[in-house]
Amino acid sequence: MATAPISGTNAAPVRGRSTRQRAAVAAALDEVDEFRSAQELHDVLKHRGDSVGLTTVYRTLQSLADAGEVDVLRTTEGESVYRRCSTGDHHHHLVCRMCGKAVEVEGPVVEQWAETIAAQHGFVNVAHTVEVFGTCADCASNEK
Repeated sequence: MATAPISGTNAAPVRGRSTRQRAAVAAALDEVDEFRSAQELHDVLKHRGDSVGLTTVYRTLQSLADAGEVDVLRTTEGESVYRRCSTGDHHHHLVCRMCGKAVEVEGPVVEQWAETIAAQHGFVNVAHTVEVFGTCADCASNEK
């Protein structure tokens, strides 16, 4: 997945102990629309001159994910990638395989299907994720 430079220093609060390093990770996330791996965020912070260890990046991302403040998905290679949620509501993603562009979408049909299939099998407290991968219009037009 392609990446773009990350810049900026304004960050939303991060749960847990407030440190300069955690604020730097949160600021980096606030500046991107694409999903990024912990390693990519760590590299960007390093190039900015922020001294943040990779372990701190992973811990901060996990803390944000646990708090529901970032979306997490697995790439086709099995790597977890993260992005700041633009909404607190349950949603799904369309993700471009080429450039990493992600669009948040609602899926009422998916929600109804998940509830129905769970009830049919006696499941309760069901959660799910649905991510749709493809090629965005910009990348598709560049391939021609």
